[in-house]
Formats: sequence, C-alpha cells, structure tokens
Amino acid sequence: MISLAGMSLSRRRFFYYVGPFALLPVLPKECSDLVDRYVNQTTPFVHGVASGDPLPERVLLWTRITRDANAPESVAVVWSVAKDAQFRDIVDGGVVTTNADVDYTVKVDASGLKPGTTYYYRFHALGYDSPVGRSKTAPKKDPERLRFAFVSCSNLPYGFFNAYAAIAQRADLDAVLHLGDYIYEYGNGTFGDGTAIGRVPEPNAEILDLAGYRTRHAQYKRDPDLQEVHRQHPFIAVWDDHEVSNDAWRLGAENHQPDEGDFAARKAAAIRAYFEWMPVRGERRDDSGKIYRSFRFGKLLDLIMLDTRSIGRDQQVADPCNAPAIVDPNRQLLGDPQERWFFSQLEGSLARGTRWRLIGQQVMFGQLINVLAPGACIFNPDQWDGYAVARARVLAELAAKQIGNVVILTGDIHSSWGMDIASNPFDATAYDPTSGQGSLAVEFVTPAVTSPGIDDPVQAAQFAYVLQATHPHIKFVELNRRGYALLDVTSERMQCEWYQVATLAERNASETFAKALLVNSGENHLRPAPGQTTPVSPAPALAPLPTPVA
Repeated sequence: MISLAGMSLSRRRFFYYVGPFALLPVLPKECSDLVDRYVNQTTPFVHGVASGDPLPERVLLWTRITRDANAPESVAVVWSVAKDAQFRDIVDGGVVTTNADVDYTVKVDASGLKPGTTYYYRFHALGYDSPVGRSKTAPKKDPERLRFAFVSCSNLPYGFFNAYAAIAQRADLDAVLHLGDYIYEYGNGTFGDGTAIGRVPEPNAEILDLAGYRTRHAQYKRDPDLQEVHRQHPFIAVWDDHEVSNDAWRLGAENHQPDEGDFAARKAAAIRAYFEWMPVRGERRDDSGKIYRSFRFGKLLDLIMLDTRSIGRDQQVADPCNAPAIVDPNRQLLGDPQERWFFSQLEGSLARGTRWRLIGQQVMFGQLINVLAPGACIFNPDQWDGYAVARARVLAELAAKQIGNVVILTGDIHSSWGMDIASNPFDATAYDPTSGQGSLAVEFVTPAVTSPGIDDPVQAAQFAYVLQATHPHIKFVELNRRGYALLDVTSERMQCEWYQVATLAERNASETFAKALLVNSGENHLRPAPGQTTPVSPAPALAPLPTPVA
C-alpha cells in the first residue's frame, strides 16, 4: 500500500484531497473516472471498519474493499480522521491504495493525534463512504481512570456474538482486549453446528490455506455485532490457537494431520491472513509471527501482550500425569527471546514508577489440578501447568525483583475465573488464602463470547463448588455462562467485573452482572468488590449509526 499521507504535502494541499465526504473527494482523473463507474454499485465496505493498537499520538485504522469483477485491480481509498462525528474538524487523512496482494484490506496508521482523545474516522472508495468509526488514543499523562473490556473465544457456529453487542454499547471504554480465538478453523459440525441459526462456517470445511483463512476472516467480519464493537472501540488483539489450528505449538498442532499438508505453510497462511484482516500493526508474509508487544497508558498502567502459542511453545505433554515431563526445565512456553523481552518489560515498568502491570495472554496461568483423577495430575497440559518450570521462572522474576501490582488476563478456557497467583497455593506455609500472604499476582479469566464451557448448569455449579473447595487460591469460578469481563482501573485498585449474556440462540444485547473482585494496589491478592463500578460520565458520543444503503 502507498500512502499519500506519508508524502510531503502542505496542510492546504492535503485538505484539498480529503475534504468533507459530503462531496466526492478531489482525486486524480483516473480515480475520478473509477468513481463515476461505480456510483451505482453495492457499498464496498461490507466488512465494516475497525481500529486498533492505540498509542498516545496514533492509532491504526482498518477496512476492506469488496469489489466486483469489473473493478480495477488497484483501488484508491481516501481516509479521514476528525474530532467530531460530522467531520467538521478533520485532523488527519490521506489516500492509500489496496489490491489483491493484501486481499483488498486497508491499514492506515493515523498520526499526529492528541493523547487520550476520542476521534472519529471513515473511508471513501468507489463512490461510497464507509460507516463512521470511533477510536481513542492512549493517554500520555497520568489518567485518573481506565476502562477495558476483555474477551476471547468467539466461535461463530455456536451462536450469536451478543457479548460484542453489549460491549459496543459501552461508551466509556479505552479499548477492547481480545485474547485470542477470534476465529475458529473447523468446518461445520466439528465444534458447533450453525445450520439452524444460519451460521455455517465459510468455507464449510476445515481451513488449511491462505484462501480459506481469508474467507473465514471475511465471514466473521460480516457479522453485525462484531462490526459494531470494532466500529465503536479500538482493539488490542493477540491470537491463540484457533486462528491457526487447535492446540497449536511452535511446529505443529493437535488439529493438524499429515494428510493436511505442510504445517509451516498452513501457519504462514494463517498469520498472513490475520495481519491482513486484523487492526494490528505489522505485516507478516512468513510464519515468524511476532505479535507480542506492549502499550503504555501514562504512568497508571503498562499493558504487555504475550504470545503463549506460536512463537516459542514446545509441544504439549501428552499425559497430564507425567510429572517428570511437565517439570522438564528445557521445555519452553514463551521461548527465550520473548521471555527475556517480557522480563525487561516488567523491570522497565517498575523502574518508570508505573502503578499497574497488566499481562494479556492466552492460557490459564494459575495452578489447576485434576481433582477427579487419582494421583498428581494437572487438568490441562496446554496451560501454564504443562510448562511448570517456565511459570516458575516468571514467579521467581516477580519475587526477586519485587515486581508487584501484576494482573494477568486470560481467555481460552470458555469460563470465568478469579484467582490469586502464588508459587504453590496448595502449601499452607507458602500461601495463606485468607490474608493473601504469599500471593505474587492475580489472574482474571474471561468467559467465551460463544464457545461452550460445561453446558449443563447444574453440573457446572457442582464442579465449580468442588474446584473452590480444593483450590484455595480460586476466589471465583463459573463454568456455564458466556459473556465478557470488564476492568476498571484507578491508582488505588483494579476491579474485574464479569457480565453474562442472556442467550446465544438469537441476537440479544442484554446482559447480567455476575461477580466483581478487586485487587488493591500493593496487596497482590483478590478481595470481594462492593459492587459494580459506575460508568465514566460524560463519555464521548458513540459513532452514529450508518445510513442504510438503498
């Protein structure tokens, strides 16, 4: 893509090209001819708009152009950023081109913005305006308060994305954190059957190549609730396994078989499609897949996004009772380069005097033993439990460097959890569940958007009771309901609230508050919260609803 915004244009000359979209923008003659040819086509913005990776002075903008067979091979796209939803005060803009090489996706890194500020943006191509999107830059000074929603596991055939619809209605969020499993790779009927509700995966087969991953991303982006949450909030996203294949590791996956071709080629295709279709910075044409990165929100919070899936993970241990293999010091989850980077991020955050360190990652960090199996068996070797020495190194780093106020965010397990993180929570001499003494951090786990936990609510409640009775560090667990989690951050405390959607069988944005826990600054353990936090008021106006296309 070539951006005219990157050229040396005077401000007057710039606005000559990207003035208010109520009139067609002034473009070179060949672009104007294309506009004239396509004024009667269906809108090319069928996949909506999105933004992501907010920094104090810039934010990434995304869209995708859908074209018919007669459209040009290279499409010019005008973009504009304004302080208001009516675009009376435009502050940045330009022209980019897109083509088949990037599947006609568009990425623009809007710059020169003010920190901690809400902006509105839109695109124009082939004679049509896109819907208006809304985004927000990260603060540079010390904010009094931050609000994030965090989500994972949005399996399209399992039901409607009502959690996204509920989040889209919250006008006071600073960002939405997506912790992975944004798409699923299966064909219909393998892990959810969408036939009855018109949500059959496209293509209707397990996806293995670039065309398949692109098609699946495109289908997800046509979902109206997913479009709306992207339209209203910037995302900070990282993948888990299903963006490639179930239980993926560095060189393979549980759901990749020898007759499905070369795994490296499949992984490279999945990564390329992800970087094309997601509002994240970077572009990957190979399977290197470096997606771990960090964000600063003034001195109130540093957000560190990890990749526990694709870049450094060794293969999962097959037997959850094989203790020698589980504690093998040579087995990696993050890999050496990412682990060193992670520790430097923690130490740098502490040295800068940042209040909170928020870790966005994929699989459960806290200890979870299988209480239904005899002997010393872990519950799931795919979690940090299956990489015990790697987890021990993280906890040793926190203890040795006295790095406190660490909050770990997790997805993957399709259920809601809140827990203290101690080196050995089952040792009463090392961890006191009443006082929290011995806890080094806390972990919050978001439920799935749609993917199932334990479907029977009675069984789910019974198992949750057993888990809390046998795991002293678990302060909350709910195994049946779908939804999302909300974080409310101040210098004094960080509170997590879990919200549950009413149904997956039809579109319904109603939600129910389930539970709230908090961690006070300096304590490193969870306490019950007195109730829900109040929304920020006044909040910047949501982006207006798009005008229906005739």
